[in-house]
Amino acid sequence: MDSVLHTRGRFGPRTLLITTAALPLTGWAIHAVALHKQLAATRRDPLTGLLRRDTYTARARRLLARHDDTAVVMVDADRFKAINDRLGHAAGDTVLAAFGARLTAWAGPRASVGRLGGDEFAVVLQLPADRRALRLEQLVRMLHTPVVLDDGRTVAVAASVGAATPDVTGSRDLSALQRAADAALYDGKHTGRAVLATTAHATVPSVNGRRAGRPGTAAWGRAA
Repeated sequence: MDSVLHTRGRFGPRTLLITTAALPLTGWAIHAVALHKQLAATRRDPLTGLLRRDTYTARARRLLARHDDTAVVMVDADRFKAINDRLGHAAGDTVLAAFGARLTAWAGPRASVGRLGGDEFAVVLQLPADRRALRLEQLVRMLHTPVVLDDGRTVAVAASVGAATPDVTGSRDLSALQRAADAALYDGKHTGRAVLATTAHATVPSVNGRRAGRPGTAAWGRAA
């Protein structure tokens, strides 16, 4: 009995009031965590886990503004339509998810890695000049590694890669860098190598911020 009274003495009205007040806060904290997860989910592509275009763009611009040794890398999956047509869309989804995982692993946690749409990806990261060629070669090897499908089949994959740096475009403007990287990518299409943009790539004609001739740009230009 004495021990019970002693316990009650330690937990007085003030303690009970604090405990009671904490209950709604705990519920709100759980709700806040859920909201945070939902918000984070809206920022990422559900198939690949990469950033959606808007979030990728915002993070990419911050990186370009803060660092001198930044590069923009554009990636297209090669012959992706043939994979969908021959093996089905589920196989195509597996390939895209694999590309997303490989780009994330290659770029590291401080990069901005986004899926721009379809089989097109972009990365903005710090890429020092003395390691640039080696790192891009590493990326090409990773993207050309066969992908194992859910049913155990293996599918050969490939990608075209183009990269651009501010010293080539003369600015840190993300759109200009992506255009130059896209033009370099096109020059290296189906060659199995990454192409680093030159000043010539930085001056190619563009339509709505994309290399003229890229599928879809003509239609966008007419709409504008």
